[in-house]
Amino acid sequence: MTPALERATVHYSGRVQGIGFRWRACVAAEGHAVVGTVRNLRDGRVELVAEGERRAVERFLDDVRDRMGALVASADVAWSPATGEFAGFGVVR
Repeated sequence: MTPALERATVHYSGRVQGIGFRWRACVAAEGHAVVGTVRNLRDGRVELVAEGERRAVERFLDDVRDRMGALVASADVAWSPATGEFAGFGVVR
């Protein structure tokens, strides 16, 4: 039985824009079996959407936290079923 794919939508706040957050998230994604996007929001937050097997997504989010946690004031995560809309992981401008 194949595990169900899940989607995590994370909104990061803190000092998360203008510091390479999106680039570092893309580098982190290369080491995990996830697809999705990361983008700056107009309100100063960063939105990251990642899909994959739940454990892979959780490990990826842990990696993002380890790389940039000192700059993040909060990370609000919402889980939902994956949509399958992504072919890779990249920055949305």
